[in-house]
Amino acid sequence: MSFRKDYLTRPIYKWAKGALPALSKTEAEAISAGDVHFEAELFSGKPDWSMLRDMKAPRLTADEQAFLDGPCREFCDMLNSWEIDHATADLPPEAWDFLRDKGFFGMIIPKEHGGLGFSAFAHSEVVRYISSHSIPGAVTVMVPNSLGPGELILQFGTDDQKSHWLPRLARGEELPAFGLTSEDAGSDASAMRDDGVVCRGTWNGEEVLGIRLNWAKRYITLSPVCTVLGLAFKLRDPDGLLGEEEDIGITCALVPTDLPGVETGRRHLPSGTMFQNGPTTGEDVFVPIDHIIGGPEYAGRGWMMLMSALAAGRGISLPSQSAAACAMAAHTTGAYARVRQQFGLPIGLFEGVQEPLARIAANAYAVDAGRRLTCAALDDGYKLAVISAIMKYHATTRMRESITDAMDVHSGKAVIDGPLNYLQPIYRSLPIGITVEGANIVTRNLIIFGQGAIRAHPHLLDEMQALGEPDPDESLEAFDKHFWRHVGHSTRTFFRAWWSAWTGRGAVPKKAGDVAWVYRRLSRWSAAFAVTADFAFLTLGGALKRREMLSARLGDALSEMFLLAAVLKRWEDEGRREEDLPLVEYCAEQAFERIGRALDETIANMPDRWVSWLLRPTLLPGSRSRGPKDRTATKVAMALYEPGAARDRLTAGLHRPDPQSGLGLLETAFRLVTEAEPLRKRLREVRKTPREARDAGILTETEFAQLARVDEAVSAVVAVDDFTPEELRGMYRDYSPNPANPIPREAAE
Repeated sequence: MSFRKDYLTRPIYKWAKGALPALSKTEAEAISAGDVHFEAELFSGKPDWSMLRDMKAPRLTADEQAFLDGPCREFCDMLNSWEIDHATADLPPEAWDFLRDKGFFGMIIPKEHGGLGFSAFAHSEVVRYISSHSIPGAVTVMVPNSLGPGELILQFGTDDQKSHWLPRLARGEELPAFGLTSEDAGSDASAMRDDGVVCRGTWNGEEVLGIRLNWAKRYITLSPVCTVLGLAFKLRDPDGLLGEEEDIGITCALVPTDLPGVETGRRHLPSGTMFQNGPTTGEDVFVPIDHIIGGPEYAGRGWMMLMSALAAGRGISLPSQSAAACAMAAHTTGAYARVRQQFGLPIGLFEGVQEPLARIAANAYAVDAGRRLTCAALDDGYKLAVISAIMKYHATTRMRESITDAMDVHSGKAVIDGPLNYLQPIYRSLPIGITVEGANIVTRNLIIFGQGAIRAHPHLLDEMQALGEPDPDESLEAFDKHFWRHVGHSTRTFFRAWWSAWTGRGAVPKKAGDVAWVYRRLSRWSAAFAVTADFAFLTLGGALKRREMLSARLGDALSEMFLLAAVLKRWEDEGRREEDLPLVEYCAEQAFERIGRALDETIANMPDRWVSWLLRPTLLPGSRSRGPKDRTATKVAMALYEPGAARDRLTAGLHRPDPQSGLGLLETAFRLVTEAEPLRKRLREVRKTPREARDAGILTETEFAQLARVDEAVSAVVAVDDFTPEELRGMYRDYSPNPANPIPREAAE
């Protein structure tokens, strides 16, 4: 008999049984599907910085670099975004052939199955490079290498499925799509009505055990052109042909799209971005039971499979596309702020413009830092459930912020659409990244902290599993062990957080150098976050799952800590460049302000007021940073305004366009303007026009001609497109509603 267990733990155990919800089978599978990484260190309240610093920086092999320099560049040169989005509505046929011939659809497939066998980082670099030039091109490459049949077969497929499908997918003989979103089930995939019934049927002239499928999916990328559909559906076995369970659950299967009953609907138009997307339906479609990905033993395990495979879409594809957009915003807005003048000065010299320029630069630095750290962990074999959700939400959100800032600085230049407008294609596509692979609202409110709290917390998952143990004695025994470990951890963290808040001290790794203060303050906020999270669990229990605003704020704090840790890692990996220190400082001060605000608002909204009375003087969440200082913002803005190593690192890895394109004209003007700056300075000193200075002998004929070329280049950049009425009528063709989905006149009225 144990006094602690019987008289202390048992009452707490009974309370916890009622306060903490039992994990459903689906939830348990989803939580166990991924791994934790450095986010667990941040959740601990005492990060082990050596884990972060000892990680190898991601690097490309010689073959991967050659692929970027060769086929990627050639592919982008084939694409004209204006033509695709406003004329042809598709990639050119030769571009599709090129993708197949060069193995773009098999980047993640191992070489033994005919693929390229690229690392996660190489996969990410390819998507980022293509995204900097063409969204339709990037999406076309992303999807077969992201969530879909290839990824699922690699992780869960049988040997026969791998040997049959992977070589065909790698060669582009089969083009995949994945059908998850239903008409009645978006973020709540469990609400799907898509149905599969185990039965016997005919396949290739023989009677076999299989599944009769009925589905209606929408928003499915590559559906209009795919040859094999990875389908998620609810499987039922009313006749017990697989076992005793009738409602087996969400299952994933491979469905060739040439089967009777499969119908591909008319194309969707996603924000005016012409990648292939549309609905797919199936009526009484029969496939053999071995078309379940992983075979019959994986029937009903589809949700676990999807959660595991989502790391590719959330952790690679969307962050890579977002990183490209942020880098493009930095590249173009810094250059435009240099070449565009108002009131006799380049607009980049006005503080009102420097403020958004600094945000753009910091987002480009932080998003790419997060992308690199995520890829490094993926290449180490981790399946990043929480980090991939952090990157999905925050990369796409910061992309939206950066492109909006870029549009504001460009003003009318970015508003008027046409072939010369290099920002409009990205701007139109922003809602896509926000919506796909789990809507951002759901990702922020339910997944980042909701899933992260269970997986990354040092003790919470162990406690929940102990509570779920069917044997009462074993359940109490396990809970007693984990609960008191939790108490010890929380007590130590509480006093560490109090000490750090009041003294400003926190753990700093050896030889931290110029960023020691960032490590110190990040350690302080990690402890404050861990304490706040524990009190949220203590006072709300399972109800915290329904308090989405609190969960979202805690997720924001965790995410900001992760991205700042990635910034520190990037600065270390790139050789501790002194010219990048303003970027690190800006990112740090911005993160500390956001973390402090998130924790302050969380504490203020705790339902039990005693929590606020206890935590506010202990953690001092209100004594937070006020954000980046003005002088820091100016330094960061100048990193984009001035040519140099810092600007080159922020904008590296982007496709260099045709010199006559809108982006090409901007690059030319930026180069000419910066080269002519000494001449402009001379004119300002003597207060003369170029012609007056030439006539007075202050400028030579060569220098006068140089300035004339600059003016001509700037005029070409500032110019916008225009169209005749006939051209516009041809661009926007007549549209007729889908006759399969008519809108009643009375509803329209």
